[in-house]
Amino acid sequence: MKIKLTLILLLIATATLTQAQQLNIGTYNLRYSNQGDSTAGNGWGQRFPWAAKLIQFQDLDIFGTQEAKYHQLTELTDSLPGYKWVGAGRDDGKHGGEHSAIFYKADRFRILKTGDFWMSTITDKPNKGWDAALPRICTWAQFRELKTGFTFYFFNLHMDHIGIVARRESAKLVLEKIKQMAGASPTILTGDFNVDQTSDSYAVINDSGLLKDSYVLSPVKLAPNNTFNAFDVNTAGDKRIDHIFVSKQFKVKRYGILTNTYHGRAPSDHYPVVAIMEVGK
Repeated sequence: MKIKLTLILLLIATATLTQAQQLNIGTYNLRYSNQGDSTAGNGWGQRFPWAAKLIQFQDLDIFGTQEAKYHQLTELTDSLPGYKWVGAGRDDGKHGGEHSAIFYKADRFRILKTGDFWMSTITDKPNKGWDAALPRICTWAQFRELKTGFTFYFFNLHMDHIGIVARRESAKLVLEKIKQMAGASPTILTGDFNVDQTSDSYAVINDSGLLKDSYVLSPVKLAPNNTFNAFDVNTAGDKRIDHIFVSKQFKVKRYGILTNTYHGRAPSDHYPVVAIMEVGK
């Protein structure tokens, strides 16, 4: 009887480890809080409860955010029970300035390692790189899924909106960092890249052989609009400047640009991008 029970438990454990695990991954530029937006009716206090509801409804497991300042991240966390985040402010490496934070479900994942680097020739302290207008930071973490033990890396960034050289060199830099830190490990890269799918710096990553755009990989796509909307829900286009890149270990099943609104308004001046993927069959 004991032998039979042991065999049953082993079969259950094996089935759990070999079953494909679904990951709901997102990237979301939340728009920094400022008085001008509030005057126009798009203030952070009005927007963030709806952004939180959208995240919860989509049941995102891990997602990268861009532009949010420390108080925005803490307020969003208060509206997202069960989530934690990691990241540092780009201005001082602590809480100052905008963050490229990574949110994750704390009951599903454990962080093994985490850190930040600046997209510049000097990567270990706040500074502007190349022709960038502003300091730009990338936050990364190594995660372990508690149930299966699956381990992977997640990188999240916000590239410069002005510097053409900075964007190209930042793309090269993040690939080099991924090779150094993650090696051949499963890796996800999210962010606001400030360039669409036709740009050279996008091609640096998408044609690298290391990562591929989840949009390209997905057999099911819902991409009805630009990912940047400027708070105008009537914008139209197909320019994707917010991207989710994945390594070959991930099988992307669905991709979507989520154009949900509240009372005719968008929760941010970017739409969130979501990729549903599997790993571990």
